[in-house]
Amino acid sequence: MLSTVRFSGLVLGTALSASITVQAQDYLPILQYHHVSASSPASTSVTPEQFMEHMDYLKSSGFQVVDLRSALDDLKANKPLPDKAVAISFDDAYQSIYQAGFPILKERNFPFTVFINTEPVERNSSSFLTWAQMKEMQANGGVFANHTVNHPYMLRKESGESDGDWLARMEKEVDTVEALLVKHLGHSPKMLAYPYGESDRQIRTMMKEKDIIAFGQQSGVVSADSDFENLPRFPAAGSYANLSTLKTKLDAKPMPLLSEKTGGDYATDQPVSIQLTFKEGKYRFKDLTCYVSGQGKATLDWVSDVEVVATADKPFGVGRGRINCTMPDESGQHYYWYSNVWIRSSPEQGYVSEKS
Repeated sequence: MLSTVRFSGLVLGTALSASITVQAQDYLPILQYHHVSASSPASTSVTPEQFMEHMDYLKSSGFQVVDLRSALDDLKANKPLPDKAVAISFDDAYQSIYQAGFPILKERNFPFTVFINTEPVERNSSSFLTWAQMKEMQANGGVFANHTVNHPYMLRKESGESDGDWLARMEKEVDTVEALLVKHLGHSPKMLAYPYGESDRQIRTMMKEKDIIAFGQQSGVVSADSDFENLPRFPAAGSYANLSTLKTKLDAKPMPLLSEKTGGDYATDQPVSIQLTFKEGKYRFKDLTCYVSGQGKATLDWVSDVEVVATADKPFGVGRGRINCTMPDESGQHYYWYSNVWIRSSPEQGYVSEKS
């Protein structure tokens, strides 16, 4: 595949007043699916008709569907991606991916990645993929990656479990799948999707030490500046399956941030806040909007020309809560996009301490 580089505003010598612009892309939106079925839970599903609509839109609109791991390697190395590059991913090894999703992908020659939890695969559950099906899909653009063995809440300890035993159990969840991928499919792409999107500093450090790229469930666009142990993806199922809103996400850019301060992975009984510091540039700061899940718009306090603090009005309830921020670019045709997730735990859930 040929890729080109953008040299925006490059002037060669003093005699040339024109600029040379060659299209390329230094960021990647990634779509996240689960079921492709009309009979599975609506919150994590697209119907086959919806999935075909999404894929047809990608093809007709000139999107270049790329292999996820290869594209991430290029971004990390500051190599350009094709213009309108996008990647497709699925979480969980559901049989509907093979039955309804794979034929659509194969017909369009679209590469895709499936993050598999191997326990139901190994016990031959009729609702999950078989290794033979995965081999067939692998021969037609499919890549299979790590979603742990048992799909646990990775930050929850079992009753009576020490912090050390918990971390060892999580390492086994990861290593077992890596070994099974190599055994049955010949290799591992060294990528993992956190079950429920949950991770903390210890888990992300484990991923970094194992040289595994990992994904959360916050929305956003990947760039070379992203945290490659906690990458964003755009959910494209359930309430997010509407094509008109999906178009906006496919055209999104990464928020041009120099730094962020989130206060950690866990929310408390106080409203969360996040401080964002922007890179130098010409941005439409007056149009920046941050939304708190279940609460509406966050309060924005600008502490300098390039620093803003977004604060929720109320504490989160138990579970996961988000702040999503968007801002139109200068052209008004794209949105910069950023999201952060916090966990509000309760004592009976057994979450590992943030300080441990």
